[in-house]
Parts: sequence; structure tokens; C-alpha cells
Amino acid sequence: MKRLEKKHPLFTRWNHWVNFPVLTVMICSGLLIYWADDVQRIGLGSVTLVHMKLPDNVYEALHMNQRLAAGMAWHFAFMWLFALNGALYVLYTLISGEWRNLIPTRRSFSDAIEVVKHDLGIRKQPLPATKYNGAQRIAYSSIILMGIGSLITGLAIYKPVQLSLLVTLCGGFPAARFLHFWLTMGYIAFFVVHIVQVARAGWSNFRGMVTGYEVANVESAEGSRP
Repeated sequence: MKRLEKKHPLFTRWNHWVNFPVLTVMICSGLLIYWADDVQRIGLGSVTLVHMKLPDNVYEALHMNQRLAAGMAWHFAFMWLFALNGALYVLYTLISGEWRNLIPTRRSFSDAIEVVKHDLGIRKQPLPATKYNGAQRIAYSSIILMGIGSLITGLAIYKPVQLSLLVTLCGGFPAARFLHFWLTMGYIAFFVVHIVQVARAGWSNFRGMVTGYEVANVESAEGSRP
């Protein structure tokens, strides 16, 4: 037998669907800015293993070259929406008590290992039925901390003279820019994993974030008797 179960509150859904396009615009406009000085790399000391630089023809094909001013305008405009949406979400979780479902517990890391084993097909038993499993608690809490980090490093880059204290806390302007870039890479990685997981979970899970309700399978009274 199937029945509808309440999954996500209205505010959580509203915040989620606002944050998705806002963060997408932030990432795309950030790439327009990065075109002007794409210096980040992966390496050790003076040895560069990977230069985080898109080829010029890719920038040209995506029309991302020669658009520094537009990128800055979009980025600085949408960062206030990003900050406001994030602040409202944190405030809501504190007032509503939803933070109890998000903050990792002592078991979250061991539970996250079981989630990974389940996703890889190593664990055959179904996972315990909870609103957020250990992996989700860690991921969703981390994304909140990443948002705070992006705001701090972004403001340090935006107004390095006026907000010199933030620049100092970040370890200097180059360090603030370095952290801001890799936090963005973290968002992209989160997006990819999140979308894959949603696709694997199926339509019912997606519908829960749209309507707030999820279809759950429950045993009938007769079927549950020994």
C-alpha cells in the first residue's frame, strides 16, 4: 500500500529552488571574471600538474571572453541574493528546529560510509529510513559552511581596502582568491553528485522537493502480521 508522507517544508523548497538559479548565475558570472586572470592551478611548489584554465577557443565558443565587466556586474548583483537567501535559510533552520535533521551526529561519518557502500552496490541491505542519512547531513552542513566561506572570501576580493580585516583573516588577497575559486569548484562537484543522486533516487524523491510530499510504501495491517 502506498501513501503520501510529508517530506520538505514550504520554506525549504522555496529556498532550494531560489538558490539553484542564483548559484548557477554566480558560477557562470564567476567564469566571466576568471577569464581575465585564470591563474589557479594544481601543483606542488613550482611544479604545475594542472593549470585550471579553459582553452581560448572554449572561452570564445561559450562567449565568455571579453566580458569581464558584465561578469562583475552579474556577480556582484546576485551575491546579495545569494547572501540573503543563505541567511534566511540558516535563520529558518534555527527557529524551526530543522537544524537537528542537518547537523552531523557522532554516527554520521560511519553512516556515510554505509551510504557509499550502498551506492556502489557493496551493501545489499536497504539503508535505514531517515529524512537525511549520514552522507546528506555531512554534505548539506558542508554546503552551508562553504556558503559562509564564499561570502567572506568574496567580500574580501570585492572590497580589499575597505574590508582589509577580512583580507587579513583570509591570509591575504591571493589566498582569498584561491579559496574563493576552490569553493566554487566544490559547488560544481556538489551539483554533479547531487543531480546524479536525485536521478538515482527516482521521481518520488524529486517530487518531494517540488510538492513537499513523497510517496512511501507501507505494509498493510494484514501483511504486517506474523
